[in-house]
Amino acid sequence: MLIRRSSFPSLFHIFTPKLSVTFFSSLCKGRLFRPPSAATPPVPKKIPFTVSAHGRTWEDPYHWMSNTNDSDLLKYLNQENNYVEAFMADTIQLQQKLLSEMRSRMPPKISTPPERWGPWLYYQYIPEGKEYPVLCRRLDARTHNSGWIKKVLNYVSWGLAREEILLDWNEIANEFVVAGYVHIGACRVSPDHNFLAYTLDTNGSEQFMLQIKDLRTGSILPKTWVDGVVSLAWAEDGCTLFYTVLDETQRPYRVFCTELGSYFQDANLIFTESDSSCCVDITTTKDGKFITVNSNSRTSSEVYILDASKPHSGLRRVRKRVPGVQYFLEHHYGYFYILTNAPLREDADLFDRGYYLTRCKAGDIQLSTWQDIILPDQDLIFQDMDIFYEHLVLFLDKGGSPMICSIDMPINVTNVNFKHHVKVDDLNPWFFPVPSNFCSITPGSNHDFMSSLYRVVLSSPVMPDVIVDYDMLKKNFSILQQDEVVGITSNAGSSSLSCNVHKKIVGMETHKDQLMQNIEVQSWKDLPEAFSCERKGVISHDGAEVILTILYSTEAQKKGQSPGLLQGYGAYGEVLDKSWCANRLSLIDRGWVLAFADVRGGGDTSWHKAGSGAYKLNSIYDFIACGKYLINEGYVHKDRLGAIGFSAGGLLVGAAINMYPDLFRAAILKVPFLDICNTLLDPSLPLTILDYEEFGDPRIQEQFESIFNYSPYDNIPQGVCHPSVLVTSSLHDSRVGVWEAAKWVAKLRESTCSSCSQSVILKTNMSGGHFGEGGRFSHCEEVAFEYAFLMKVVGMHYGNQ
Repeated sequence: MLIRRSSFPSLFHIFTPKLSVTFFSSLCKGRLFRPPSAATPPVPKKIPFTVSAHGRTWEDPYHWMSNTNDSDLLKYLNQENNYVEAFMADTIQLQQKLLSEMRSRMPPKISTPPERWGPWLYYQYIPEGKEYPVLCRRLDARTHNSGWIKKVLNYVSWGLAREEILLDWNEIANEFVVAGYVHIGACRVSPDHNFLAYTLDTNGSEQFMLQIKDLRTGSILPKTWVDGVVSLAWAEDGCTLFYTVLDETQRPYRVFCTELGSYFQDANLIFTESDSSCCVDITTTKDGKFITVNSNSRTSSEVYILDASKPHSGLRRVRKRVPGVQYFLEHHYGYFYILTNAPLREDADLFDRGYYLTRCKAGDIQLSTWQDIILPDQDLIFQDMDIFYEHLVLFLDKGGSPMICSIDMPINVTNVNFKHHVKVDDLNPWFFPVPSNFCSITPGSNHDFMSSLYRVVLSSPVMPDVIVDYDMLKKNFSILQQDEVVGITSNAGSSSLSCNVHKKIVGMETHKDQLMQNIEVQSWKDLPEAFSCERKGVISHDGAEVILTILYSTEAQKKGQSPGLLQGYGAYGEVLDKSWCANRLSLIDRGWVLAFADVRGGGDTSWHKAGSGAYKLNSIYDFIACGKYLINEGYVHKDRLGAIGFSAGGLLVGAAINMYPDLFRAAILKVPFLDICNTLLDPSLPLTILDYEEFGDPRIQEQFESIFNYSPYDNIPQGVCHPSVLVTSSLHDSRVGVWEAAKWVAKLRESTCSSCSQSVILKTNMSGGHFGEGGRFSHCEEVAFEYAFLMKVVGMHYGNQ
C-alpha cells in the first residue's frame, strides 16, 4: 500500500483509531452468561423480501432497514441503544475507572514540533482540557549568523515571534454544537502562504464543504462554500484553486478550477472521470511546478498534468490506463520521476515483485521515452517515494520490516545518463537509523521542497510515538519529541510501573543541533522490559506463514490462563496499525494478551492479491489460524479469546466466527462490513463499484458464489452458541451503511442460541460517521466502553478495579 504525502491534519498522530466485571454464574452450553437484569433485546419488524441472483433465491426480511428514512429504523436503533445501556449498567464504575486511567496517561497539552515551510514554521497543539487541535504558525526569523550566536538568536526569535492561529478545531466544533461532531479533511496553504483552503464535515457523512480563509485578515472568504469537496490543490499564483467533487455514490469524479473573488458556482470544469470504478484525486508536485490529476481505481491509475504557472493551459495525460498498472509521479528540475508497477520490457517477472522507479523529461512524456532507472532487489519492495531539492527519499520494505533511505539527487540531471538501470545499493543510499521492536514509520507533511530534513513519526507496540528529523545532507538525525505517557500503574495485582523508560542507543551519532530547542541529546525510549512484544510466524491452512505480533506484560500474563484480544483487517493492501497506543495498557496491565494478525489481503502487492477477490477466504483462514495459535501455544486461555475488527476487518472477524464460533469468547465489530453480498449487488450504493476490484463483482456468477460463501450475514450458523459481540455503527456512515450491523444483529438473534444471543449488543452513534468521534477524550470514552464490555463477557474477576 503506497504511503501518500499527507496534508496538515495528518501531523497529528493521536486521532488515528487504535482499536484497540462481573462473573457470570449460570452456564449456557459451556459458555458463561447472565442476562442483563430484566431487559430483553428488542425485536424488529420483518417484512417479506425476496432476493434473487444467478438462479438462487433467498429471503431477506430485514432488507427494509436499508431505508434510513424509515422511522421504524430510528426507533429500532434507539431501542437497541437502550438495551446496550441495560446490558452494560453493571459496568458503569468500571468504565469510569478505565476512562480515568486513560485520561491520566495523557499529558495536559499535546503539541508537535514546528515544521519549516518557506519563511514560516507550522505546528499544532491541543490546548489543555480541549478535544481538538489548533493549527498555528510563526515567522521563522532566519539569520546568517553561525555557531552559538545563531542558536541563541533562533531561540530568542522563536519566543518573540507572534503566533498566528490558522485553524482552531475547537472553535469550529462550538459553531456546530448541535451536531457535536467536527472533522477537517483536506487542508492546504497557498504557495504564497496567504490563504488556507480546507474542507469541513460536521456530521460524519463525509460530505465535506469547502472553506477558504484569508490568513492576512483572519476572515473566511465569501462565495466559496461548495459541498462534496474531497481534495484541493493551489496553482502557483496562490489565487487559483483546483478541487474535486463527489457524485451521488460518494465517488470523487470531477475537477473544477476557480479563482478567488469569483463565485464558485461559476467554476470551470476541467476534468470528468466517467469510469465508475475510478476515483479522482488532485495534488501538486513537491516543487509546486505541476498540478496532477490522478484517476485511480483499486488497481490501476491514470495521471494528467498541468503547468501550475499556467492554470488554464489544459491537461496532458502521462500514460493511458492499463488494467493492473499503477503509477505515481513527482517532478525534479525538468524530469518526472515515476513510481510504477508496470511490467519491464526486459523482465516481465518484475511485475509480480511490485514497484520500481522510472523517469522521463517533463517536455516529452511519451511512454517510449521512459527510462527505468532504479529497480528493487529480490527481497526489497518499493512502497513510496518523495523528492526534495537535493534528495530522493524511498520507502522500502525488507522482509516485512519498513525502511527509509535517501539518495543524493544531482540538480543538473541532464548531465546524468542512466544507460542501464541500477539497484538501490548502487546509488550510495543513506538508510535512516530506526529502532527495532517492529517499528512503524509514518511520514510527516514534509512540504518544503528546499529542505534537507525529512520528518517521520516512529512508533511500535512498546514505543511511544517519536518525531524524528533526518538530515539527508549531514547524514544524521534529531529526535525532536517523544510522546509522554504519565500515570502508568498496574491494576491487576502486578507491581506499579512508572513512566520512566530505559534508553535504547542506536549506533549512530545523534544530531546535536536541535531545532528551536535547547535540549540534550536523546535516544529512542520504549516501555520497561516487563512488557514483551514478540513476532511469530503462524502456518495457515495452505502452508503460508502469517506474521502474528503478540504484546503482553511478563508480570501480569499467566500462561494458558490469560484473556486475549486478536485484531485483524486484511483488505485494500492496508497494513494493520501496530503503533503505540497508551489506552492498551488498561488491558495489558490486567493480564490481557493483545495480538495483531497480518493476514493476507493487507500489505504488499502479492500479499494483498493472495487475500482479495477469489482468494478472500485465505485472509479468514489466516485469522482463524492465528487465534488457534494463541490458544495452543498457551498465550491465551481457550475460553477467553476475543477478536476485534474495524470496517472491512469486521467482515474478517464476522466470517471467522461463523466458521469457528467456539474459538472465540467475545468480539467487537466496529462499523463492520457484514452484508457484503447484498451491498455489492446494489451498484447504486456509495463505493460499491469501487469494491469490485477488492472483493469481486457478484453480478458475475463465479464471483457471486465466492462472496456468498463467506458473507457474514448470509452464513450465520443455526442454533449454535454464539460469542458475545459488541457491534458499533454510525447513522451517518457513508462507507458502511448503518443497516449492515442492524440486519446482522437482528438475524443472529433469531438464528443462534437464544440465551447466548442476548449478549450480542448493537450500539449506534446517532450523530457521527464511519470514524466515530473525533476528539481525544471522546475516543477514550469509546475505548473504555469497549474494554468494559470485554471484561464483562469474558468473566474475569475485576469488579470495579
